[in-house]
Amino acid sequence: MVDPTSELGEDVTEEDAPTCTICGDPIVQEATHRVVTWIEDGEVQTAHFCDEACREEWTHPEQRE
Repeated sequence: MVDPTSELGEDVTEEDAPTCTICGDPIVQEATHRVVTWIEDGEVQTAHFCDEACREEWTHPEQRE
């Protein structure tokens, strides 16, 4: 996966792009791309979403029981 803080859109293919945590679609040049980050066991974790609808379906790991 390409570093999500890089200049996405330049040399990013579907194979290199992050995928939506909910639907699994590759996220290439999507204006609706959302990312949630958190720290777990001392490491940064990320969840990518292709749009707000997928983001709303996701439950943060700290809220799961």
